[in-house]
Amino acid sequence: MVRENKKQVVQEVSGWLRVYDDDSVDRTWTGPPEVKFMAEPVPPHDEFIDGVATKDVLVDQTSVLRVRIYLPEQQPKPEEDDDSKVGTEQQKLPIILHFHGGGFCISQADWYMYYHIYTKLSRSANAIVVSVYQRLSPEHRLPAAIDDGFSALLWLRSVALAEQLEPWLLTYADFNRVFLIGDSSGGNIVHHVAARAGSEDLSPLRLAGGIPIHPGFVRSERSKSELEQPQSPFLTLDMVDKFLGLALPEGSTKDHPITCPMGSGAPALEGLKLPPFLLCIAEKDLIIDTEMEYYEAMKKAKQDVEILMNKGMMHSFYLNKIAVDMDPEAAAETERLIEGIKGFMDKY
Repeated sequence: MVRENKKQVVQEVSGWLRVYDDDSVDRTWTGPPEVKFMAEPVPPHDEFIDGVATKDVLVDQTSVLRVRIYLPEQQPKPEEDDDSKVGTEQQKLPIILHFHGGGFCISQADWYMYYHIYTKLSRSANAIVVSVYQRLSPEHRLPAAIDDGFSALLWLRSVALAEQLEPWLLTYADFNRVFLIGDSSGGNIVHHVAARAGSEDLSPLRLAGGIPIHPGFVRSERSKSELEQPQSPFLTLDMVDKFLGLALPEGSTKDHPITCPMGSGAPALEGLKLPPFLLCIAEKDLIIDTEMEYYEAMKKAKQDVEILMNKGMMHSFYLNKIAVDMDPEAAAETERLIEGIKGFMDKY
């Protein structure tokens, strides 16, 4: 009788991910089935649904890097008079380059949790969102996701130069107002892409601002908030430790510059050429202490950074569609977050 060799799980992360002894990875959701819909892909739609159209675009044939573009519907404006051109000139819209979260190990740009919030932001801010399908760890360890984020920014520059053809962007985009935004670990990517961009000639594109939302800035030593704040479905200590263990360069600790840009091992913040930043934090985030440490380090380094705090909220609360629908406080704070982002963008 031939004995069957079954794969063994060598690493499991909070129902989100399993790594096997043959290095294969299974990202099938094994948590509560009622929340599975938030991790389901939403197909792109060229037609406007609730005021936003979406499409997926291949950015690089070699690396097969893709982005999802969200375009808000534009209402034609009446002309002032017969001789006026007002109303016939196309309004140009700011670009929000988005990096999704997931501890660098899970999630995709087309997941419903991002679709529901970034269609809303696209409508509210009247902005084009370009969301990057980043490579995931452990198959592609860091800095792969940061490289993908920077490649997407350089692709936008090539479109601005008309070296690449992307009709929605060429017709509607204002390449002089490009903002970086990222959820959780995507907030780390915002910092590092902005830092790289500071030493690059992006013209005619201008990087106008960075918006890290609940960024995954941590240290090897547990912070007070990690020990005392409640864990949530979107962030547990198990996720912090295991995702970063799978994502950071082998042999690294959480003091690595990617996860601790305010640490002694990172490039000095004073020396970075960064655009204005809006740091969005949640009062009950597990990692609020190290996020605040980053804020204080940025201020000390004379970087232009402001803070938006959502009271009573936990990590990535605005992505949790169930909570936003059922909890009036979460819904109100989500609106406040959207309005705060819009207000920041309006200044630049």
